[in-house]
Amino acid sequence: MNIGFGNMINTDKIITIINSDSSPAKRMVQKAKEEERIIDATQGRRTRAVLLTDSNHIVLSALQPDTLAGRFNSKESVLEVKGEENE
Repeated sequence: MNIGFGNMINTDKIITIINSDSSPAKRMVQKAKEEERIIDATQGRRTRAVLLTDSNHIVLSALQPDTLAGRFNSKESVLEVKGEENE
């Protein structure tokens, strides 16, 4: 899935997509920076979405969480249709 500026992430690895403005998200990002578990895909833009992965890495995106969720959900619906075709 494209998370902005040509950066891609495997949707199977995404646990959650959250808004970066919440206090818990800010604390989570700060802790991940300290532990070197952060992947910044914002290209210097403002962080708008925080993606938590199953490997406990935090991915920062300049795209809105709603945009990313739409892309994630459309990918899931495409997979469901393809799965039905194979049956």
